[in-house]
Amino acid sequence: MDVKKKSTPEQELYELLASLESAEEVRALLYDMCTPNEIEHMAQRLECAKRLMQGETYEEVIAETEISSATLSRVSRCIQHGSGGYNRVLKKRLKTEAHKE
Repeated sequence: MDVKKKSTPEQELYELLASLESAEEVRALLYDMCTPNEIEHMAQRLECAKRLMQGETYEEVIAETEISSATLSRVSRCIQHGSGGYNRVLKKRLKTEAHKE
């Protein structure tokens, strides 16, 4: 008997996100799944990670974004020692932005 491994809800979420085809689909899903505050916080973390990767200091990032130092520290740790998510997506994004200039 061939028993398929059951997918977890978390794995299904990852697969669903990977299958989305446009920013509008992502926006619609996040709008339904998250509070406006949660979306704002995720966007803020991405912006801070991008700024850190561009060489800005903690002080500059905090002054421009008003993120807490604790959250900024967590973002920085994830950039340096995390699973690589920020690095993968933001390096691609920064490369694309550089080519547009």
